[in-house]
Amino acid sequence: MKRYKPTTQSRRNMTGINYREFLTTDKPHKKLTKGRNARAGRNAFGRITTRHKGGGHKRLYRLVDFKYDKKDIPAKVETIEYDPNRSGFIALVCYNDGERRYVLVPRKTKVGDKFIVSDKADVKLGNRLPLAKIPVGTFVFNVELKPEGGAKVARSAGNYVEVVAQDGNMVHLKMPSSEVRKVSGTCWASVGDVSNDEHKLVKIGKAGRARWMGRRPTVRGMAMNAVDHPMGGGEARGRGRRKHKKTKQGKIVDPGVRTRTPKKYSNQMIVRRRKTIRQK
Repeated sequence: MKRYKPTTQSRRNMTGINYREFLTTDKPHKKLTKGRNARAGRNAFGRITTRHKGGGHKRLYRLVDFKYDKKDIPAKVETIEYDPNRSGFIALVCYNDGERRYVLVPRKTKVGDKFIVSDKADVKLGNRLPLAKIPVGTFVFNVELKPEGGAKVARSAGNYVEVVAQDGNMVHLKMPSSEVRKVSGTCWASVGDVSNDEHKLVKIGKAGRARWMGRRPTVRGMAMNAVDHPMGGGEARGRGRRKHKKTKQGKIVDPGVRTRTPKKYSNQMIVRRRKTIRQK
């Protein structure tokens, strides 16, 4: 981790990542970038669906390949780069046919390393192959939930999924949330875990740095008026008739309260539910 000289009180506790140890360039491959408008937590109708978002530094979007549809063609890592749109590092890779793409980087990857997407690939760091051919106990990332559906699970910094069982045509995976889930053995996954595992140790240190990242201030519900929040209003800090903590929309958020839809289509794929805060 990178620490700073305590020139101010906020700077004293601030930490960061020493990118010079991991990154090899600061200029992205222009053909694999495009502009992107900031949504600021709004949906297609312009309504705020995720609070506390907005502002921040302008970002250039990198076209990262999560489909991995170039199979049986070896690829070589040319550069390891920072991506402002995700927590893990990305790499510019060149396939043997000359095409270049951005991919998510597993930990300990260096320039010059090679990988391949193939159902005959070795179980080696960075290689991508079907889950049915990956041994039990292996850590994987960029996991598909549906065959040929593209990587959906374990894509953020330091994350991984563990293969815990082979059950006929299905594979049991232990998710980062501790949930054990069944996935088709024909789904693909990359061997290893996502790079930049120190990301979770970063201390932002001051409010201004959070604003650069596009995070707006969070106001406590108890500090609001009754008309603005279920926990607002009242003299001093009395809870009144409220028994549970709630969101602004009135949804209960007490630890241990289950919020998953009871009849969700994927319930049959869950072997063991994730642990709640109370169970932990």
